[in-house]
Amino acid sequence: MKTAFVLLCSVSLVTISLAGEIVVQKIQGEVSVRQGVTEVWNRIAAGDVLRPDDTMKTGVKGSAVLLVRGESGEAKRITLPQEVIVDLSDIRDLTQEELMLKLTMEKVRSSSYQWKNNELQIPRAAVVHGGNVTSPEGPAQNDPAVGVFRLNGTRVLFENGFYSTCALKSMEVFRLYPALGRKFENRLLVAEALGKARLRGEALNEYGSLLTLDGLSPDQQDLVKARMAELKR
Repeated sequence: MKTAFVLLCSVSLVTISLAGEIVVQKIQGEVSVRQGVTEVWNRIAAGDVLRPDDTMKTGVKGSAVLLVRGESGEAKRITLPQEVIVDLSDIRDLTQEELMLKLTMEKVRSSSYQWKNNELQIPRAAVVHGGNVTSPEGPAQNDPAVGVFRLNGTRVLFENGFYSTCALKSMEVFRLYPALGRKFENRLLVAEALGKARLRGEALNEYGSLLTLDGLSPDQQDLVKARMAELKR
């Protein structure tokens, strides 16, 4: 228990280089941003410069285009469709070592989230993806729509090649919103992201756990088995 607590604390000290600049190129409809750990959402406009610890949200029929420029100067355009929440700190690549550390700690948080009256005291702030800290408590987290918006955000990460942070963020969402983690298509996304992040063993485990879900159709079972066979080659 104590070892797990030490590891959990150490995760918050890991610093990773984020994007050098994030500029809002285009918005449509309702688009807002939350700075750091605040719960206040503010409307934004094209031309606004955002920070890596900001969180973006698009509403119904809302969308945004971001220009993310890395420290090397290379720029990448990312489109946020409607009804997503994305932590901008997740728009980055992780090394294999960083991913494994964070993956281990997300598993610790997941297994300890439901513990009661034990010696491991998990802070009321989920330390996820570097310095961006959000609270799993409070009215916003009780709203199932928030979980759906956040899970939609993980698909944006996947579609833009940020497989490591996609898998980590999805696992966090499943921890906070267990019902979302019982849906086949959501869990499939995590398995695919782990595979693309070159964590074959972790991906195989995730595909294997998919087969234990209730109500899988024959087509879904065949898809999972085919993906597992590909990874084992």
